[in-house]
Amino acid sequence: MSHHHYSADRLSQKQLYKFLTGAIAPRPIAWISTLDPETGVSNLAPFSFFTILSSRIPLVMLSVNRHPDGTLKDTARNLLQAAKQQHTDSSTRPVGVIHIVTPELLTAMNQTAATLASEHSELDLLPSDLLLLHEEKRPDAVAAAKIRLNVIPFSHQLLSDSEGLPMTDVFYLEVTDFYFDETIFDAEKEYILTEKLAPIARLAGNDYSHLGPLETLRRPD
Repeated sequence: MSHHHYSADRLSQKQLYKFLTGAIAPRPIAWISTLDPETGVSNLAPFSFFTILSSRIPLVMLSVNRHPDGTLKDTARNLLQAAKQQHTDSSTRPVGVIHIVTPELLTAMNQTAATLASEHSELDLLPSDLLLLHEEKRPDAVAAAKIRLNVIPFSHQLLSDSEGLPMTDVFYLEVTDFYFDETIFDAEKEYILTEKLAPIARLAGNDYSHLGPLETLRRPD
């Protein structure tokens, strides 16, 4: 078998991004809303550098790349500000709401990937038929999402590049509440109906994938 070989230290940033997002696919999408505690503006953005970390404490990981000049993206800034406030506020109200993207939400999710000024909310870009949940001092949420996860900060790690420039904010977020739409959840068995949920996953470039055929394999004893 023949392979094309590339040394990572000889690749451009564009090549590295293309190769990583093309090779590590499909990826789940965290469509997360956060709140700017100073302005009260809710931010809503999709991230596919996202996964589960732990179930003993329900933790998920969200990686938010910084802008090329090292400045924070709105989501990262909001989470960091909320984490600072959490030290002086014993409340466990969510600082973020992660929505799982399904086919009927894909177009709306893509709209919120637009670059907006911090004082403008991506939620204003959503179609009028998507119900929104507004709660005081909490991020707005998309009620039409079939799964929502309320999250609070657990830990944060800043990754810098070889020159010391801030590169990526890695957030470890604790899930405090799960919301499941009745159409995709078997309440008796407490089981998520994956085929009915049909989660959307991220591929490379502008591509997304839909849920394909499922295959069940029993683990060896």
